[in-house]
Amino acid sequence: MTSINHAHLRAFHAVAAEGGFSRAAGVLNVSQPTLSGQVRALEERYGVKLFERRGRGIELTGIGRALFDVTRRLFAQEAAAEQVLISARELTSGQLRVGADAPYHVIPILAAYNRRYPGVHLSLTFGNSERVLDDLLRRRCDVAVLADLEPDPRLHAVPFRRDRLIAFVERGHPWVTRRSIRFAELAGQKVVLREVGSRTRAIFERAAAEAAIHPAQILEIGSREGVREAVAAGLGIGIVFESEFGHDTRLHRLRVRDIDLKAVEVAACLNERRALRAVRAFFTVLAQIAPAL
Repeated sequence: MTSINHAHLRAFHAVAAEGGFSRAAGVLNVSQPTLSGQVRALEERYGVKLFERRGRGIELTGIGRALFDVTRRLFAQEAAAEQVLISARELTSGQLRVGADAPYHVIPILAAYNRRYPGVHLSLTFGNSERVLDDLLRRRCDVAVLADLEPDPRLHAVPFRRDRLIAFVERGHPWVTRRSIRFAELAGQKVVLREVGSRTRAIFERAAAEAAIHPAQILEIGSREGVREAVAAGLGIGIVFESEFGHDTRLHRLRVRDIDLKAVEVAACLNERRALRAVRAFFTVLAQIAPAL
């Protein structure tokens, strides 16, 4: 029997990693019919079924999951082999895709990276912590910068800065003359928060549950800018990481003095991609500038 078709195997791996044919076709830059045909050819050659088609979605079969475990290692080793071949070369080209939950921590890192490696094409996308982590695990980004990442054996993670949540109000609010509040004072108040899936929301709601604090209403807004504008318009008390507050003369910050609302900012990549030169360079730059962040 001839050896396995590498293109068919890569097609299967892309679909399994991306969770669907259309996204995988985009990653491999082929048409969806071409990709579907390659996966079908692999299934027919070995007389197996690798995916269950469920409506518009797919699910790996048992043999599909077993094969995906193999292809993850296979293509990680392929990337490592490529790294060996180019490691003697200066990092003068290539790309680095970064996902982050906010610009405030990641931009200084990318600025330093760009000064050192100006030939590397950088791309940066933003989302809440849940989405950024999902992008990293699905290989839509090479490095993720986000808060309070849970330990995961698939990831290489480097904590580099501590942050904390603060409250803030508009200038006409009765609390504008104060510098701090007790957490219990948020009970019965209207609170403006990011959406479910953001780390800000998760930390606040966990602390509120532990302290049995119940806001009168939570206004959910899907961006930091939206939260800021809602508070400036008098719609409630905002909650945000201190590093993200910035300078806005319409708003007044308040420290929450009696409860730990701290978080740790983390940079992470997949362990299998840690040796890639552009990724490795990111962590080298981070180590050099982290004390100044």
